[in-house]
Amino acid sequence: MTIEEQVNQGIKESMKAQDKVKLGAYRNIKKVILEAKTKPGAGDGIDDAECLKIIQKLAKQSTESAAIYKEQGRMDLYEEENGQLQVLNSFLPKPLTEEELTAALKEIIASVGASSPKDMGKVMGVATKQLSGKADGKAISEKVKALLS
Repeated sequence: MTIEEQVNQGIKESMKAQDKVKLGAYRNIKKVILEAKTKPGAGDGIDDAECLKIIQKLAKQSTESAAIYKEQGRMDLYEEENGQLQVLNSFLPKPLTEEELTAALKEIIASVGASSPKDMGKVMGVATKQLSGKADGKAISEKVKALLS
């Protein structure tokens, strides 16, 4: 079952269960996927990898919004945002732990042959492709910088 089909199924189940938070999350995912499909040059559809990128972006936005709501004391909006974030995270692969990220980056650095901070661009190009969806770009960048120093 593709991600798009899972989203449609989630919408149906959320409507039956009258779960407004989940329904809002699924509808938001569907809206962004439809927008991506109708962009010029998108072709006849988008694949699961592209859907994961979209969901990852939505999850990041949701995390930032939740933090702002909590900071401002809007617990009602914070809890709703967290509920939607749980739905988004259910589609994403399990993120790498600190140790797994370090091991993966050491392997990439060895395969690229990087030895100094000057080689960071080479490492980042490979690392962001290989670890896409599994680790945040900022975390990858910081870890590569530390390993090459």
